[in-house]
Amino acid sequence: MIAEALLVAAGLFVIGVVGVLTRRNALILFMCVELMLNAVNLTFVALSRLHGGTLGQAFVVFVMTVAAAEAAVGLAIVIAVFRHFGTVDLADINLLRG
Repeated sequence: MIAEALLVAAGLFVIGVVGVLTRRNALILFMCVELMLNAVNLTFVALSRLHGGTLGQAFVVFVMTVAAAEAAVGLAIVIAVFRHFGTVDLADINLLRG
């Protein structure tokens, strides 16, 4: 049970990393970051179950709180960028390039 959960978590994390490294759409980038956070949550729960403690589950609640705040701020930034540039493709947004 633990090995399967860790394997699924590793797969989800790899999918998230590949998405972050290859995609240029800001919304898909946020979804990939959320996928990586959920993979970490699954790992925390699996390892918490393995060791019999509840500290991993407490970390999951903390990570979910941070993820919710990150999603709210990130989506607000994406909406502001879309209103300003008319696109959310990160390749088209070169405001900070010199």
